[in-house]
Amino acid sequence: MKTDTVLIIDKPEGLTSHDVVSRVRKILKTRRVGHSGTLDPFATGVLVVCVNRATRLVQFLTGENKEYLATMRLGVATDTGDLTGTPISETTDAGSITAESIREALTHFRGRINQIPPMYSAKKIRGVKLYELARKGIEIEREPIEVEISELELCDSRHQPPVVPDRMTRDFNFRVVCSSGTYIRTLAEDIGKHLGIGAHLSALRRTRSGRCHIDQAMTLEELGEIVAGGESEPNGISMSEALDMEEIIISDFERGLISNGRSISRTGSWRQSARAKLCDEHHKLLAIARFNAESSIWKPDVVLESAGQDAGQDD
Repeated sequence: MKTDTVLIIDKPEGLTSHDVVSRVRKILKTRRVGHSGTLDPFATGVLVVCVNRATRLVQFLTGENKEYLATMRLGVATDTGDLTGTPISETTDAGSITAESIREALTHFRGRINQIPPMYSAKKIRGVKLYELARKGIEIEREPIEVEISELELCDSRHQPPVVPDRMTRDFNFRVVCSSGTYIRTLAEDIGKHLGIGAHLSALRRTRSGRCHIDQAMTLEELGEIVAGGESEPNGISMSEALDMEEIIISDFERGLISNGRSISRTGSWRQSARAKLCDEHHKLLAIARFNAESSIWKPDVVLESAGQDAGQDD
């Protein structure tokens, strides 16, 4: 498999992000595969998977904002913050909590907020992943992190899960657009605390990561069928399309400079250290560059097409 591409995989429930990468490697028969943002095993939805030279884009894609559809279960908290965990509170009757009270609570969580990273997370402290400590029954103090919630809304009541009369918990669906690094489990728990009731996530689906949307996604089974059917390229998106940054079209002469790692001169009002993707006239990504405002040059940080490489061939 020689194609340099970005695949948008609809991750199924029960698989880790690493599991998905392993399966893509087997399907495409290539080792150069990586993902740009972990999803918990119980979560589903957009997992951006980079293949071959596209793996060099992971560092730029990881920090993109994300969009999720989540189901928050009010009435009980769990040690993991989701439905896979063990209850850590007595179940409280959530029947009196209305959609109006949820909407009021959400107003307190828009904008820049602080979150305490959950113990059941892959965040490292002193080189150790928090979940490794949590599985040993060890809880340590964590510093809050600042995240940004740009959109947070309760989904239309017509799409809310039905109330189950013989249980005390109640589910509410919400949509959130947030900065990379936001813990949706923690968001649900904090909303519950604001309401004075235990809460956890009962479902989570990522619908967008940067420019990659769920309606562009394929399942692992679909990817396997495409490759087995003899398709020369899987149904991914180009490296340029995946990057949410300004595009600068360069000339053939400038292409020669860039492929040798040299800078190109351009005047403009770009800010110091602004990043852009440098592409040919067909929008093929050639490099990612940073702007030096003092000398008005774009210096390549990552070169995707090296000198001497045939422009029509993949390495």
